[in-house]
Amino acid sequence: MKRFNQILILAALLCISLAASAQKFAILSDIHITPGNANDGKLQEAVAEINASDADIAIMAGDLTNEGSDEELYHVKKVLDGITKPLYVIPGNHESTWSQSACKTFNDIWGTDRFVFTKGNLIVVGMNCGPFMKMGDGHIKQEDLIWLDKTLSEKVKPGMKVLSINHYPILEDLDNYTDYVKVLEKYPVITHLCGHYHSWKQYETCGISGVMVRALNMGKDNYGYAILDVDLDRNWIHVYNKEIGKDKELKYAYKINTEFFKLDETKSVDKVPAGFTVDKVFADNASIFTSVGLDKDNIYFGNSLGYLKVLDKKTQQVKWEYKTDAMLFGRPAVGKKYVVLPTADRRLVWLDKKSGKEVYAYNANGPYVADGVIVDGILYQGGYKTFEAWDVERHKLVWRNDDIYNYCQAAPVIDGNDVVFGAWDTYLRVLNRKDGKLRWRWNNGINVNLLSPGNVIPAVTKDKVVIVAPDRVATALNRADGKQIWRVKNANKVRESFGMSQDSKVAYAKTMDGELLAIDLVGNEHKELWKVDMGFGYEHAPCNVLEHNGYIYVGSRHGKLAVVNAKTHELVFTYQMGGSEVNGIEVDANGDIYCSLIEGTIFKISHK
Repeated sequence: MKRFNQILILAALLCISLAASAQKFAILSDIHITPGNANDGKLQEAVAEINASDADIAIMAGDLTNEGSDEELYHVKKVLDGITKPLYVIPGNHESTWSQSACKTFNDIWGTDRFVFTKGNLIVVGMNCGPFMKMGDGHIKQEDLIWLDKTLSEKVKPGMKVLSINHYPILEDLDNYTDYVKVLEKYPVITHLCGHYHSWKQYETCGISGVMVRALNMGKDNYGYAILDVDLDRNWIHVYNKEIGKDKELKYAYKINTEFFKLDETKSVDKVPAGFTVDKVFADNASIFTSVGLDKDNIYFGNSLGYLKVLDKKTQQVKWEYKTDAMLFGRPAVGKKYVVLPTADRRLVWLDKKSGKEVYAYNANGPYVADGVIVDGILYQGGYKTFEAWDVERHKLVWRNDDIYNYCQAAPVIDGNDVVFGAWDTYLRVLNRKDGKLRWRWNNGINVNLLSPGNVIPAVTKDKVVIVAPDRVATALNRADGKQIWRVKNANKVRESFGMSQDSKVAYAKTMDGELLAIDLVGNEHKELWKVDMGFGYEHAPCNVLEHNGYIYVGSRHGKLAVVNAKTHELVFTYQMGGSEVNGIEVDANGDIYCSLIEGTIFKISHK
């Protein structure tokens, strides 16, 4: 009897050991729910299957919705709440690129956009990787990289392993994937799971095994999810395709490997020609999604931790900072006495420029992500389904136009009696500067918000308004009445990156092939004047194009600056400032050029 009891005890210990080392995960990704669509019903079937399965944990790996609206997010939350297993959720690009709340509602619902938990000897960690509120590559926020390293250094003990999860793969889809790898390769990472591509694929990055998993809907009535079995004792990982209503099918089986090799980070040194200087003036501990505001002495910017920071140009030290409750996306508007901050926590905030003290705050119905412009003491500011004019010194509303159907993002152009801007509701508008009433509006005839001129600064001349947009078409409109003058789609794929010469005779568009295209603004026929290859390769960053004192400044999605001679049309030089998207390019009263990069850096470019 004693021998029999010993056997039972050993068997029980073995079961406990296997339970500690063998884990089973149900992985949902790319479910793309709009209330009532086909995916909605199939998700509910998947939830029922997961509840009845032997999965230990359920994970939602991003792209819960189609447009990241509050309605979609709350509906998905209600469905996913039906999962009886422990559930961990991160957003995807459809929650962070197009978001009614500027990414705030997701965090309000789930508490955070990252997670970490321990199951037996396995540590599972997942993080948001954007893109954030504009076209761009994926990006892991600087603060999340810091958090990841600190968290794993504290949690990883001898014998423990790490499973990493994002919406994007650890490839060039992430602009700072090399920084991510540098953290992960410190620890025993057994694999990295992602979605995004709606397809199955195995890949490897510096020895780190990666698996892209299926979407909920793979077409041809194929709905399902992935199952991941991790057996640390036997050193195996099995990945299964689980089509709803059918038996699981093995897709991949591979040995656990934690032997990595270092990235090759050999870099060529960019040479800056005589007369130019390019200097990094600041590196933040968070990501920066705003362009910079400038005055004589200071640089103003917002970061992903919700801080407005004011940087002294001479000392390069932070003078003061102001904390908000959400990531910041709109450039601070700098007046004589106040800086007005558009916030994603639904406020316009007036701050004393010297002290940083809050003087006044206006509470709105939605987030502010647009760049405002101050002209003659009046702030012209786009918001969520609204556009407003404010007397800055008196912090008093002058007028408001609420006949807008989605959010504004790019800076407006104020010229004469016109306020010209686009919104993510398919329309370009011209308002009367005095009272905000609509003069005219135009759209491209396609009722698709994602093709809107929502994040492009128009080129405005005395008789024309010219834009480029995500529909990859350049359009010229009559400034007086909005009637179309020309509209051209050709091999020179344009998107949102745009600018105008200082004499208003030429528009500059960055193409999706990394070229700078010059377009005539004088005549009434579409005329491309010249084109130069800047060596960017494939491009989609919506960074503005700036001409100043005979040179044109252009930023790329991978942190490269290009400078082109406006007279000779020659590429003067390129400079690799970093690896992430250039947010915007601004010039101060001294003629110095400043730009911020998403990775949290600010650069100054000077020309003597």
